[in-house]
Amino acid sequence: MFLRPALSCTLRALAAAALLAVGGVAHADDYSDVAKLVREGKTAQAITQADQYLRSNQRDPQMRFLKGTAQAAAGKNDEAIATFTQLTEEYPELPEPYNNLAVIYAGQDRLDLARSALETAVRNNPGYAVAHENLGDIYARLAYQSYNRSLQLRSPNSALKLKLSTLRGVLQPAPKP
Repeated sequence: MFLRPALSCTLRALAAAALLAVGGVAHADDYSDVAKLVREGKTAQAITQADQYLRSNQRDPQMRFLKGTAQAAAGKNDEAIATFTQLTEEYPELPEPYNNLAVIYAGQDRLDLARSALETAVRNNPGYAVAHENLGDIYARLAYQSYNRSLQLRSPNSALKLKLSTLRGVLQPAPKP
């Protein structure tokens, strides 16, 4: 089971919104350049380019989101958490930073924080399919933990073993085509 961060579709939507707000084509190039660097795994360059852009556009939520995505991809989770948290504080209506926070929290096995962030994301945007999927994954992991703990406390229990086996299959990463 892998949680999916918001990136490609969200980046396009946020970039379009930012373009409409500021009316500049240069910003689109900056966004696409940083997004491309992230996709190519050149996270240090992406962070550097985002920082350069943000020196003159400090409050730009799109570039800050891209920077957080690059930080997370670089394994700089504390920095990414700080970036996404600040975005949620300044733009609480945006669901994507909550989703990406949840992905990081889930990777750290901080499932209650991940659940809370995803519940906020879907409350902010009930049509946000990625957040709904990720929330389902978190609920499955929480259920697995609870069933496993119950089995430890009162084994043997064949019904519980079946539930664990079923969830184990759901939580395995899908085979690559």
